Amino acid sequence: MTTISEQLGREDWSRFSPKQRWQRYGIFALCALAVAWSITSIEVVWPWVWDAPGQMGDLFGRMYPPDATNLATILLVLWETVNIATFATAFAVLMSLPVAYLAAQNTTPNRATLWLGRLILVTSRSVNTIIWALLFVAIFGPGVVAGIVAIMFRSIGFIGKLLGEAIEEIDKRPVEALEATGASRAKVIAYAIVPQVMPTFWAIAILRWDINLRESTVLGLVGAGGIGIVLQGAIDTFDWPEAATVLLAILALVILGEVISAFLRRRIL
Repeated sequence: MTTISEQLGREDWSRFSPKQRWQRYGIFALCALAVAWSITSIEVVWPWVWDAPGQMGDLFGRMYPPDATNLATILLVLWETVNIATFATAFAVLMSLPVAYLAAQNTTPNRATLWLGRLILVTSRSVNTIIWALLFVAIFGPGVVAGIVAIMFRSIGFIGKLLGEAIEEIDKRPVEALEATGASRAKVIAYAIVPQVMPTFWAIAILRWDINLRESTVLGLVGAGGIGIVLQGAIDTFDWPEAATVLLAILALVILGEVISAFLRRRIL
């Protein structure tokens, strides 16, 4: 009994041609070889890997029950962590506005300022927050100032890039209408550009504050203030019950930050 395809003299449909299929197989084989080469080149100590579950169980056993003796100090430093994230986000938002204006193709004055703005964004985003923190700890010394400046420098690239892309995607008709009436550049920005990007601006600012809240919890590991200092001290002294308390406090802070961010998005956006 013949099929409909055979009766019509056509071959069965195939998503890929034989050539394309072999090309895909070749790509998969190359990826598998790359992964295998990576595993063999990083010198993994496999006995430690197999022993990791037992070590984790032993560590969790030492952490239980958590020690709340220094809870007042932990909460105080936790509040310091929130302040670091909040001040850094506020300063980053203010500093990223002119950078986003320069980095957007439809608002930058010329090609030189365009590449200057994009250079600032790339520089900010290419350096991790911990690296920024190490740099500013060397400049300002240990403390919250180094942490605030580090997170601020990291956030400028994130906020500036997303806000610049939002500026490039605005509707040009309001801009052209105001320019046709002879409005100044400041009025065009205030009445044609800002109203269109304002929802995106608040969404980006809230998202970055949420991210900075998480990043600020580890700044203390390099001396840049925050709850990380207490955590590092507990780990260095093998005070695992207190380390467990600090980790639970960080978890609670992150969850609370997520709740606040969701609330702000619903109210503002």
